[in-house]
Amino acid sequence: MSGVVVAFLLMDGVIKVLDLAVVSETLDQLGYPATLARGLGVLTLLIAGLYATPRTAFLGAVLLTGLLGGALATHLRVGSPLFTRLLFGLNVGVIAWGGLWLRDPKLRAVVRGCD
Repeated sequence: MSGVVVAFLLMDGVIKVLDLAVVSETLDQLGYPATLARGLGVLTLLIAGLYATPRTAFLGAVLLTGLLGGALATHLRVGSPLFTRLLFGLNVGVIAWGGLWLRDPKLRAVVRGCD
């Protein structure tokens, strides 16, 4: 599960860093300036690295949740379709936390209330 999330984040970050035309068009449709693409791409790649690294995976998951929450709010604001756009970020977040749950026994212990 975590591998799918990391692969998605890497792809998303790379296309933003490369500043492809589709990224600029999408940002424009969402009401954001295209100049934000590279910064968002670098941020996405940083979060992917944090999430992929076992020692910083929890921080990466928290930051990813914030990033996806912002994306969800943006799509809600512009009236994006529910199943194809709006819930996509929520699904990625659930998969990310599920993957972290499966690979981190300390997280499972905290959630269960154990030491």
